[in-house]
This record gives sequence, structure tokens and C-alpha cells, in this order.
Amino acid sequence: MTTGFSGNAQAMSLVAFSTVAAITLLLCVMTGPDGDDLDEFYTGYGSLSPMRNGLAIAGDYISAASVLGTGGVIALCGYDGIALALSTALSLMLLMFLLAEPLRNAGQFTMGDALARRMPGRGVRMTACAVTIAALLPLMLVQLAGTGQLLAFILGFSGDSLKTGCIIGLGALMISYAAIGGMKGTALIQILKIVMLLGSGAVVALLVLQRFDWDPGALFNAAAAQSGVGPAFLHSGVEFAGSSNPRLDMITSELTVVLGGACLPHVTMRMYTARSARQVRRSMSWAVSSVVVFVLIMTVVGFGATALIGRAVIAQADPRGNTAYLLGSRAAFGATVSTSETFLFTTVTTAIFLTLLASVAGMILACANSLAHDVFAARVQEMSGRREMLLARVSALAVGVPAILLATLVQHRSLQPLVTLSFCLGASAIAPALVYSLFWRRYTRTGLLCTLIGGTLAVLLIMPGTNLVSGSPASAFPGADFNWFPFTTTGLVTIPLGFAFGWLGTVASGRRASEEQRRQYEAVEGWILAGAVRRSG
Repeated sequence: MTTGFSGNAQAMSLVAFSTVAAITLLLCVMTGPDGDDLDEFYTGYGSLSPMRNGLAIAGDYISAASVLGTGGVIALCGYDGIALALSTALSLMLLMFLLAEPLRNAGQFTMGDALARRMPGRGVRMTACAVTIAALLPLMLVQLAGTGQLLAFILGFSGDSLKTGCIIGLGALMISYAAIGGMKGTALIQILKIVMLLGSGAVVALLVLQRFDWDPGALFNAAAAQSGVGPAFLHSGVEFAGSSNPRLDMITSELTVVLGGACLPHVTMRMYTARSARQVRRSMSWAVSSVVVFVLIMTVVGFGATALIGRAVIAQADPRGNTAYLLGSRAAFGATVSTSETFLFTTVTTAIFLTLLASVAGMILACANSLAHDVFAARVQEMSGRREMLLARVSALAVGVPAILLATLVQHRSLQPLVTLSFCLGASAIAPALVYSLFWRRYTRTGLLCTLIGGTLAVLLIMPGTNLVSGSPASAFPGADFNWFPFTTTGLVTIPLGFAFGWLGTVASGRRASEEQRRQYEAVEGWILAGAVRRSG
């Protein structure tokens, strides 16, 4: 069967994209903060119900890289893809049970607030801002570069200048979302995105199951038969078959996702929008439920794509399988597509398009908030709310414009190293810093800075040596080979290093500093762990 998209579907998709862009921008204008109320801009007053806040958290957590990348790994690697998808759900559950309430109690607007609750100072805040940008910028580049590729694939054009124009135009739209809408405006976009994504995906998943008489076993067996690797498709090892130690490589990759995914700043900032500890628990319940549904949908559609059109066709369309979700959705309709099925496919493509827009808007907002609140506002003793809000909006521009320019430069290379880099930074620098800050009484300022800086530098030094960057045809630099690190992610080394740096920095601070930090922690321990009313400022 053909995997191309009809002119009718392309025209409907273009109209739908334009309509969604206009409506979402209007929503941001209507719900954006007025005047100089910082709490409204940074947290939306905590006005969202637990269900809506939970859907917004799930929307921030499920990025376009998750939709396209995870679907591709499932379609190309079978069992390994399911393990990756389950790791994303487990990561959010870890945030729910371990960090969500303490983060909500300790923080106010940004990750810098949560870390500075115990250890006030510009150095801590500026380091937190730098790590926030370092962790989110690679993901922003992936989403922005993917925008041009997605539109080219759906609308059928191939010119590089048109792809670059899409990146620039849509990047400007994403900056507008963050600068105008603030937390509440971007939350509404995330809610719209997750409802469309799960709704359309559920219908497609049901159509796929219908093609196999509602028998998941038949679906899995058909996918294995069309995979080119036979029964191995249903067992671990396909994704990391070229690794020197496939099992350890898979475990390391999943551990990196589990520890790093939910600790990224654009996800944790949603914890500060809850009005109470009880509300953050209920919000996380909705978020985890939404992500579990997403994992089920991606599993069915990914296996359906392999079963219906074959692994070779998917790999030919994109070596990383990023188009597998779209191809699987199209294949679920059969050889002939009715008007209603064309409309459904348009809804699917629009949901992915909105996912791209919403994901980058949330990341830009997290970086802009940290830049304005932790760097600029921290330099002035008493900064007016109006001026800080202006700085936050200018910061959105300052973060977004370089991201757009860099995305135009990397759009023709493999983007998987950038996704992995963000998760490695989340797992190796941010996760240890949050765990130590929230739960270790003797943790010192030196230990915190060593965790953030040491964990980040370790990832940045080791990442270029992985096979995602060079040494393979699918790497970012296929013509070069400076691959010296035997694993796909850096987590096996850098996650223990991140925790070790924090411990060594604390020990090096001396017993007196540790005792002082213990007393300071005990003074705020009730605020952080017991769910007391959060202090302002």
C-alpha cells in the first residue's frame, strides 16, 4: 500500500494548522497576565483545577520528541521501544511519589527558588539558571527542527528554504505563547494538546486493533513477521544490537530516562502552580494516568505501523522512525480513505503540530522565568513586578531567537544526541541536586554547586564520545569517528558522578559548614516535607 498522503489530507492539514495557530495565540492573549502581577505570570495564581493542572503537566511532559521518537523506537525495535515508553511513565511516577510535594512546598516560581530555600545566594540561582538552559536548549532544538521536517513530510514539500521558513515562523509563534500567555496561557495550550493527542490517538489505536480482530497477540506476531528480525522483535536487544554490552546499554538508557525525564525544569515548574500539597497529589495522579494512556496508544500504533507497512518502509521514510506514528495512523485506514478518516488523520497531524508548538513554548517559558527571576531580579533588592515581568518577556525573546537560529543549523543532522543530552543532564545534575537539597540535612552550598556544575561538565565531556555523535551511519556526524565511550547514554558514569560530586563537595566544606546547613534545613524541614503553607518570597 502507499504511505503517501492525499492532496485532500494535505490541504485539510494546512488549514487545520493555521486555525490551531490562530486560536491558541488568541487564547494566550485572552488569558495572559495583566499589569504587574508576577504570581499570575509565573503560576497563573494556581487557578487550575487538579484535573486541568494534571493534563497541563502531562502536556509538558509529553513532548514531540516523545511522540515521534518513542513511536519510532517501538516501530523499529519492538520490545526495546515498549521498555523505553514504560520508563517515561515510571519517571513521572517517581516525581509524583518522591519529589512533587517537597518541590511544591520548597519552591515558588523556578528551580532556583527550590534550591535557594536552604542556600540563598546569587551563585546558587545563577548556576540553577545556567543548568536549566543547558538542559532545555537541546530539546528545544529538536522540537523546532522537527517542525520543518514534520510539515515537509505531511504537506509534501522538500525545499530546504521552506523548512527553514517554517522553523523561523513557528519559532516566533512559540516565543509569543511564552511571552504573552505566561503560565496560564501555556497551560491551556498544553491541555488542548493532550486532549487532542490522546483522543485522536485512542481512535487510531482502536482502528489498528480492529484490523487484527481485537487480538493484541495477532498484532504483535504480525509486527514481528514484518520486522525483518523475526521473534527477536518481541525480545530485548534489537535497539542496542551493535553495542558491546547490549543489556547494560539498555538498562543505562532506561535509568537515564527514569531519573532525568521528570526532573527537567519545564516539568517541575508545574509543581509550583498547585495551591496545596493535596492538589499537587491529585494533579500528578491525572498526569500519570494520562501518560500511561499515552504509552498504551503509542505501543498499539507503533506495532501497527510495523505490522501493516513493514519495518523497512518505516526506516526508509526516516532512519530513526520519527514518521512511524503518522505512517501507522495512515495505514490503519486501509487502502481507501473516506472523508471521515481523512478528517481523523487531519486531527492526528494537528495534534502532533500542536505538540510541537506547546512543547517549545513550555521550555522557553521555563528558561525565561529562570533568567528573569534567578539572574536579573536577584541582582536588585527591590525590583517592581512590572519590570520583572517585562524582563521575563524579553528573556523569552533572548532564549527563543538563538534557539531558532541553532535549529536551522542542526535540522539536517541526527537529533537523537540532543534528546539524550537533555535527559542525561536531568539525570546527572538536576536529579541529584533536587534529591540532596530536599532530603539531606547536611548538604552544603559547595556540595550543591559541585553537583550542578560537576554533573553538567561530566555529561558534556563524555557525550561527544558516544555512538550517537559519531561512528555510525545514523549518528550526527556519520563521516567522522571519535567514538570512544561504549554506551549510548552517559548515565552509567555521570549519574553516580553527579551524586558523588555533591557528597564530596559537602565533605570538603567541613564539619562546621555541614552542621550549619543541618540547622538551616531543620528550620525549613516542616515547610518542605510536612506540606505546610508555602512561604512567599
